[in-house]
Amino acid sequence: MTRASLDKQPNEVAAMFDKVAARYDITNDVLSLGQARLWRREVARAVDARPGERVLDLAAGTGTSSVPFATAGAYTVPCDFSLGMLREGKKREPWMPFTAGDATRLPFADDAFDAVTISFGLRNVHDTDAALREMLRVTKSGGRVVICEFSHPTWEPFRKVYTEYLMRALPPVAEAVSSNPDAYVYLAESIRAWPDQPGLARRLQDAGWEKVAWRDLTGGIVALHRGFAP
Repeated sequence: MTRASLDKQPNEVAAMFDKVAARYDITNDVLSLGQARLWRREVARAVDARPGERVLDLAAGTGTSSVPFATAGAYTVPCDFSLGMLREGKKREPWMPFTAGDATRLPFADDAFDAVTISFGLRNVHDTDAALREMLRVTKSGGRVVICEFSHPTWEPFRKVYTEYLMRALPPVAEAVSSNPDAYVYLAESIRAWPDQPGLARRLQDAGWEKVAWRDLTGGIVALHRGFAP
């Protein structure tokens, strides 16, 4: 897979992430110019995991995004459909309950979690709306969802510079630091094809989430969306 499509085949996407698992975190740090760590901190603040809570971290990959929730005292389940990512995560954090699962058919009971979060993964799910409904199904009434995803810069001149970086600078950088640079061509194109902030907010509302709001990070390169289960 080298070109973006919102009709993604799950097996192709999973295979793509299997190939980049070993160097995925360091590649993201390089390609984001160090911003990835800042974004993870903001996600942790938004989720606000507390002792005794249950948190589901979807598209958790190697578990890097899950550690802050567990450190805060919440029982945290890192879930991903890439077995390669899960194996790499289990090597690094053997104590965490890594779970294989498809975001559109989650292997969890109704009302199982106080919070569900997904960072930079919703864009790669083949049926976004089904995933949003599944997240709602497994979240307790009053519980929350936090979605961190690439979005659309809000300042037009910066948006043009950003788009040029994605399509021209990112592939050669990925060639130097990634084990599968074609995957990052796909990722760059999928970012351009993704809905803007109001568009994703509407999809959350249509899926049944309430009090939906978002906050831009890094000038809108990334947006944090949040909603609550009725």
